[in-house]
Amino acid sequence: MQQTTDDVRRLQGSIDDLIGVLAPLALWSGQAPAHLVDRLIEVLARLLRLDFAYALPEDEGGAPHVEWARLAPAGGSTCSRDVAANQAAIGLQETRHLGEQERVARELDHRVAQRTRELAAANEELRREIGERRRMEEKLRQDERELRRITDVIPQAIIVLAPDGTMLHANAFVLEYTGLSLGDIKAAGARGSIFHPDDVEKLWDERQRALSRGEPFELELRARRKDGRYRWFLVRYVPFRDERGRLTRWYATGTDIEDRKRAEEKVRNENLALRGEIDGSSMFEEIVGSSEGLRRVLAQVAKVAPTDSTVLILGETGTGKELIARAIHRQSSRSTQAFIRVNCAAIPSSLITSELFGHEKGAFTGAVQRRTGRFESANGGTIFLDEVGDLTAETQIALLRVLQEREFERIGSSRPISVDVRVLAATHRDLEAAVEAGTFRQDLFYRLNVFPLQIPPLRERRDDIPLLAEYLIARYARTAGKSIRNIGKRTLESFRAYDWPGNVRELQNVVERAVILCDGETFAVDETWLTRETSAPAGRSVSLAGSLADSERQMIEAALAASRGRVSGPSGAAIRLGIARQTLESRIQALHIDKYRFKSPS
Repeated sequence: MQQTTDDVRRLQGSIDDLIGVLAPLALWSGQAPAHLVDRLIEVLARLLRLDFAYALPEDEGGAPHVEWARLAPAGGSTCSRDVAANQAAIGLQETRHLGEQERVARELDHRVAQRTRELAAANEELRREIGERRRMEEKLRQDERELRRITDVIPQAIIVLAPDGTMLHANAFVLEYTGLSLGDIKAAGARGSIFHPDDVEKLWDERQRALSRGEPFELELRARRKDGRYRWFLVRYVPFRDERGRLTRWYATGTDIEDRKRAEEKVRNENLALRGEIDGSSMFEEIVGSSEGLRRVLAQVAKVAPTDSTVLILGETGTGKELIARAIHRQSSRSTQAFIRVNCAAIPSSLITSELFGHEKGAFTGAVQRRTGRFESANGGTIFLDEVGDLTAETQIALLRVLQEREFERIGSSRPISVDVRVLAATHRDLEAAVEAGTFRQDLFYRLNVFPLQIPPLRERRDDIPLLAEYLIARYARTAGKSIRNIGKRTLESFRAYDWPGNVRELQNVVERAVILCDGETFAVDETWLTRETSAPAGRSVSLAGSLADSERQMIEAALAASRGRVSGPSGAAIRLGIARQTLESRIQALHIDKYRFKSPS
């Protein structure tokens, strides 16, 4: 029996389910058929190797049930006690099992209740968020409606696009201008029907580049109006990002710039027309300015240059008469031929005729060989007679013959020489007054005055002074190897206020002198240089001219000294002064400067 009890205890931990059957079996056996109960007990006894009696309920007389008496062996009372002990153990195990189930059930109920509360709270929070989102969406829709109403009254094209470029909205201006509906504009291919064919590809390329990079851009293009006409628009694409930096919208605007484009085109055409008239071959690279007086002169130059007419250029000293003469030659049909300049005032009166027409060997003392004159050298080209008003009476007669008959004779020869030369003349003198005074031939004046050009003095071109100053400063600074970036305000004001009796030449000399003395990047001029009285009395005109001549002499002598008497060439005085070699030679002769005293000894 002890062994059986130990076996029961040993098996209780591993076969709880099997032992748990015994308790309900005791209850069930009083009601089930006897033979089934007997059979089940035998099987269990054999499997468990137990020796116990199955306690059945007593009968009505208090005696054991007949089946129990049949099955129970001797000593059944002992088995009954063992069975009772087993039933108690089974009941305890059952109680423990029920307690564990109740604990698990209570834990499960607790967790379910806690999770239910959490889900209820989350559900409430979600409901609040949904409500807030709906309110925000409604507010956004209201703002969009208000924004659209505002954009509809703006006289400018406004289009709203999605981040991928899909059109979302176009304001009333776009619909009115194109005559299309919003659906038509959103349709594929609408871009080609709205914009000019030459601009569609450009817009597409810029648009795709901007959409891929998220960067703004702008361009000018033509948009078709509902009447079929095109107008210029400045189109801008601007990205809109939220507080997190995410691209949410594109806003495209179009501003009508047709009037501005027309104005620009008008100015461009005027400039092209003027440039075409006066600058066919870059002939005015040294004529700086845009004043009305200068523009009028250049327009006349453009008209007379293609002809072979004689031109008389009138103007004060230093106004740039030679530049005008060269411009006429460069735009003429003779531009590939020679341009010969003669400064009539710089050549002694005894030599001027020989200089112009040449001489034969032995024609006069010192004529050791035949010399070709300037007119003969200019054959087929242009001759420029500067300061023609200073010609002697004898030379005036010879010049008149050339103008009338297109031929002349060398000094010492009777053989006439025919020439094809265009004559350009210039003077600062009043030739009409000289004719009245008898110092200039009237018939020669009429021959020269075929097409007169009056060059305005610099004091009548004050608007050109800043441009001229900048041009001259840049030129002389480059020659001097200096970097001058701006002009002092007071200097510019002084330049504008000064009357410049020496005109552009005086301005040129002042600028060159100031550049030499300039040590910084700002150009400045000593104001004492510009304190001369602009309306000098007649008695002082000679002294003023003398002062200018002295200043010019000093500059030329300084340049000759620096170049060791060399006039031309890369290191010559002409390059240092920024003037043509012929101009420097004539000024050297006019000022009676001995250039040979500056040459270095060999």
